[in-house]
Amino acid sequence: MRISRGVAAGVVVALSASMTLAGCSKKNNGSGESGGDKPKVAFVPKVQGIPYFEAMNKGGKKAAKDLGAQWIYKGPTTADPGAQTDIVKSLLQQRVDVLAVAPNDPDSMPPILRDAKDQGVHPMTSDTDAPNSDREVFVNQATPEGISTALTDTLMKEMDGKGKYAIVSCGQTAENLNSWIKEQKKYTKKKYPKAEIVDIVYAGEDEAKAVSMAKDLMNAHPDLKGLVGECTTSAPGVAKAVREAGKTGKVATTGVGTPKSMKPYLEDGSSAGSVLWDVEELGYLTVWAGKQLSEGKSFKKTNKVNDKLPAVKYFPDRKELLLGEPLRITKDNVDDYDY
Repeated sequence: MRISRGVAAGVVVALSASMTLAGCSKKNNGSGESGGDKPKVAFVPKVQGIPYFEAMNKGGKKAAKDLGAQWIYKGPTTADPGAQTDIVKSLLQQRVDVLAVAPNDPDSMPPILRDAKDQGVHPMTSDTDAPNSDREVFVNQATPEGISTALTDTLMKEMDGKGKYAIVSCGQTAENLNSWIKEQKKYTKKKYPKAEIVDIVYAGEDEAKAVSMAKDLMNAHPDLKGLVGECTTSAPGVAKAVREAGKTGKVATTGVGTPKSMKPYLEDGSSAGSVLWDVEELGYLTVWAGKQLSEGKSFKKTNKVNDKLPAVKYFPDRKELLLGEPLRITKDNVDDYDY
């Protein structure tokens, strides 16, 4: 059968229009790419490449596979709020469905998270919060009270409940670290009146800088009895400083440290113990929460996420999901974790 040129041209136009509409439909399916209806969940850590956030990344990847989501993990190479903001903006241009951030500076996030929400992206925070922003949920690893109590009690046990100690923190504007320090001050004063926090310094997310600062603190305070590393780079940093200064057994240390980074110091006594949580499950919970948001599902008072997280609590008054209680890591259980 012969088809006239006019009819053929009409068929081509119709097919072209149909393909264009189909392309538009796929582009706007909420996934940001041709991966079907899987929501695209992006996470921006404080800094990429350190063991802590790489463990979160591992958990996020597993959750994405289990739950049917797309996972993007991208952060700055240093704890730089400006660099982090640039990455957040670039992810918004990629049309992600959910944007989760662990802010280096909570005050820098509200405008950009507001922009995300205006663009139809679900903004959330994980690991550390930006409480004055438009984030829809904060995935919190543990309460400030729980972390500060565990850190202080671990250190005070070694110090016999008395003496001077100092804190080596990381980002000076990090909301989570500052909330822990605030609670440590209150708890120390209330439960250990013979103990005193004499100094607080900030090493960024730089372990070598934490080592140097810890040594400076020991030199500035010859009667110093303890050091706390408030984050996963300064915790091994303070322990290493005590070891190198030959003060193991004389200056006690503890901190928020990952098992592998703390293992040598736990084994030789340079660290009394590490306080953490299941970091991989924090990454898993981040993806789970993002998928809930993308599907328009509300959080229950108690949520079963997986077998390891059977009862994650949600606090609607502060829009917060709580991973659980802090985990105390010692030389006896440090080998139970592979990060």
